[in-house]
Amino acid sequence: MPTLLQLEAPAGLVPAVVSFLLTVVTFVVAFVVLYLVGKSVLVRMTKRTLNAREFSPAIVSLGSSIAGAVALFGAVAVAATVAGFPTILAAFATITGALALGVAFAAGDIIENFVAGIFILKDKPFEVGDYIEWDGNGGIVREINLRVSKLDTWDNEQLTVPNGELANAVVKNTQAHETRRVTVDFGVDYGSDVDEAREIIIEEIEAIDGVLADPAPSAPLTTLGDSAIVFNARMWINPQETGAGGVKHKLTESVMDRFDEADIGFPYPHTQVVGELDVNQRDAGAVADD
Repeated sequence: MPTLLQLEAPAGLVPAVVSFLLTVVTFVVAFVVLYLVGKSVLVRMTKRTLNAREFSPAIVSLGSSIAGAVALFGAVAVAATVAGFPTILAAFATITGALALGVAFAAGDIIENFVAGIFILKDKPFEVGDYIEWDGNGGIVREINLRVSKLDTWDNEQLTVPNGELANAVVKNTQAHETRRVTVDFGVDYGSDVDEAREIIIEEIEAIDGVLADPAPSAPLTTLGDSAIVFNARMWINPQETGAGGVKHKLTESVMDRFDEADIGFPYPHTQVVGELDVNQRDAGAVADD
């Protein structure tokens, strides 16, 4: 009897394993090469074509994302054919259909945001670089992608917002037009020289860089408050070149200094009590608690 148990592989098993491994390696290599080359070429061509037609950066970004997805699916299909996996193509089509059906039922929010992104790019309520405000939030638009948009706040914080939220909200675009009105309220004491106060406000408006001469600045008296008369300083700027916040800060500081020089007071709420109180009056019938 033999002292060693010899196990022999079934005939044809080794060649089959080797063939399978070669097919897998061929598929992987073909996929990697096709995907990297195809994505590079498609994305570059898409960007070049869209930029040549002067599309907005948002549309260029969206087109590049779609080109990358096309390169991925195309690389899988071609690599399967090169490797000799005819069944992979059928399975790939089946899986794609199943995924599409699953997305339709389970990923309604994703579809909604995707469609909303398309409408944002079509209707253009805002574009990359615009400062927008909605539902108490605000930021500068940096990217408009398939599902979300990315914005930066003034504190350099990034906001990632689903496109559906932006598409269904009232969005204020402060840079949609070539001109924008900026207003600042100034309250002065009753009895102040109204004409002098208005003249000071308008002079300081005209001295600020970036404020447009046409329309001309104005400062109508708009409110007679409980303790102040209020001027509403109005000026116009080009929001693409001048920031509204900087103009407001500069005007507030300069007007405050000029009012101090002209002895025009800034009022503050106060309460005056009238009547008499006799602190010596005592109630003979009162009984102390202690």
